[in-house]
Amino acid sequence: MRTMLSQVRGLGSAKEGTESHLIRQRITAYANLPLMIAFILIVVSLIGADYDTARARIGNPIVAAIMVALVYNVTTHMRIGMQSVIEDYLQHEGLKAAAWIANSLYTGGLAVVGILSILIIAFGG
Repeated sequence: MRTMLSQVRGLGSAKEGTESHLIRQRITAYANLPLMIAFILIVVSLIGADYDTARARIGNPIVAAIMVALVYNVTTHMRIGMQSVIEDYLQHEGLKAAAWIANSLYTGGLAVVGILSILIIAFGG
C-alpha cells in the first residue's frame, strides 16, 4: 500500500526515485561514447609510432584532457554500476557497507592512478 503523498512524489521504496543511480549511470554512459571514440582515434593514430612520438602526443593538452576525462568518467560509471549491483544482490547490511567502501576505494584508486599517470606523461615528468 502506498500513500497518496508517495504516489505524488513518485519516490518508491528507496525514497530516491530514479534520480540517484539510473540518471547518473545514463549520463556517464552517454559521455563515454564520444570519449571512447576519441580515445580509439588517438590509439589508432599511434600505431607504429615510437615512444617519443606517443609521449609527445599524450603531452598535447587536448589529448591529455580527453584521456583524463575518459579515465574519470569510466571509473565513475563503473562505481555507479557496481553500487547498483551491490544494492540489488547483497542483503546483509554489514557486507553491503563493506562492499560500498571497497567499491569506492577501488574505483577512486583507479581514477587517481590513471589520471596521475596521464598528467605525469603530459607534463614530462
